Amino acid sequence: MLSTNLSRRCFAASDIDEELSMIEAVGLTKRYGRTLAVNNLSFTVQPGRVTGFLGPNGAGKSTTMRMILGLDKPDTGHVLINGQPYKTLHQPLRTVGALLDAKWVHPNRSAKAHLHWLARSNNIPTTRVDDVLDLVGLTAVANRRAGGFSLGMSQRLGIAAALLGDPQVLLFDEPVNGLDPEGILWIRKFMHNLANQGRTVLVSSHLLSEMSLTATDLIVIGKGHLITQATTTDFIQQAGGSVTRVRTPQLDAMRAALLGSGAGVVADGKDGEVLIVSDLAIAAIGELAASIGAVLHELSPQSGSLEEAFLRMTGESVEFRSPSDEIDSAAR
Repeated sequence: MLSTNLSRRCFAASDIDEELSMIEAVGLTKRYGRTLAVNNLSFTVQPGRVTGFLGPNGAGKSTTMRMILGLDKPDTGHVLINGQPYKTLHQPLRTVGALLDAKWVHPNRSAKAHLHWLARSNNIPTTRVDDVLDLVGLTAVANRRAGGFSLGMSQRLGIAAALLGDPQVLLFDEPVNGLDPEGILWIRKFMHNLANQGRTVLVSSHLLSEMSLTATDLIVIGKGHLITQATTTDFIQQAGGSVTRVRTPQLDAMRAALLGSGAGVVADGKDGEVLIVSDLAIAAIGELAASIGAVLHELSPQSGSLEEAFLRMTGESVEFRSPSDEIDSAAR
């Protein structure tokens, strides 16, 4: 069972300097031979929020995360964590925790031995090892070889390693891969808790339905460049669009009035008794109904999903397409 007692095992929010606890990327560019992986990419990740890092396969997300952590050197540009490059951080695991590859662990080491090794490398008290193992639900298998772990167990071990130094800044690349529904829910709550403490949390995932519940902000990239940085709500509203659901006994009169006002109208529901209205504010729809004496049984906004918004915004940045993808894109 995963522990939910998060606050006692992490620093309090007052211990974190929110002015410095951030990631700032400026003009990042990275080439591998002829391939431009990241192209003049700039963004900031603020403390106290969960920021989703989204993009199609091959967009440059993993390369960007590696540059944040100093694993890859940018050709141009730079990244600052708490105002300085990662390579200059003293005992970096106390400042930044990261999960990039759940299988990055010696297969013959036990989970506990792996964490002890990391703790010693950054002068972290070894008592912390038992804390994080309990936190991620691996206490019962702490002495088992990590090479025999399932993907979900490896993800938990990777999260434990990221938390080992109780860092201010956390990066997660696909952290819910291999987790069951209970584990996914735990990750979501845990990330919210970290952000509520004032930490900086950057998470990359292809599970858009989960990201819509987890992320407060979004950084969306495609073909290595920034598409947008916005709150999740604003991204869905601006990219996904919104419509209004209208139900009324005076269906024909309401439809005619809406069309006359320039709104888009589509019949929906059984026998078309509901109108889906676009390009007209909900207040204007209500006023229009009042002006023609129409009784409204329903007048409700319907927002698009993160998936719809993402596909619309990144459609031109998909690296690989099938003929059916082209048809679907044209339909959108």
